[in-house]
Amino acid sequence: MAHPSEHGFCNYGVLKLVLLLVGMCLVGYIVRPQVHFKERSSAQASCPSCACDCSSETILSIPLGLVNSSYSDCGKHDPDMNEEMEKDTIALLSEELSLQRNVTKDNLEHTKALIMDAKKTSSHYQKEAEKCNAGVETCEEARENAEAELIAERKLSALWETRARELGWKEKRRAYSRI
Repeated sequence: MAHPSEHGFCNYGVLKLVLLLVGMCLVGYIVRPQVHFKERSSAQASCPSCACDCSSETILSIPLGLVNSSYSDCGKHDPDMNEEMEKDTIALLSEELSLQRNVTKDNLEHTKALIMDAKKTSSHYQKEAEKCNAGVETCEEARENAEAELIAERKLSALWETRARELGWKEKRRAYSRI
């Protein structure tokens, strides 16, 4: 059996080695993206400038890494793009507010339609509940009437049985068995 002090020292050394390796991995993980980013940015700076072709198909297919100042002329000959670029800030904000108003109006109409639908559904269920309550009341009245009639019938049966006993009737009960 090993001594406790030797066993503890061995675990402490292994623990220290594992923590050192984990720390080195973390440092490498943190430093590596910065080094990689610097290499990539220097590679992009050495990329030759590209000729501008302003057709709508090529504008969409330009890789983001290749965009540079030579593309600033793209779109100058497009009338829709010129119109958008010439609008001033106030006009753009007015247009944005108008769009927001339209969206809000549509949302409000949709919400009102949902509320009306919910009111109709609620009204329908309320009518059904009233019908159900009326049916329960009718059943309760019928049960009370049947109970009162049963009590009256029992009283009448007891009266007839008492009279029959006074006249000499003796109860003979037969045990019926099922065959």
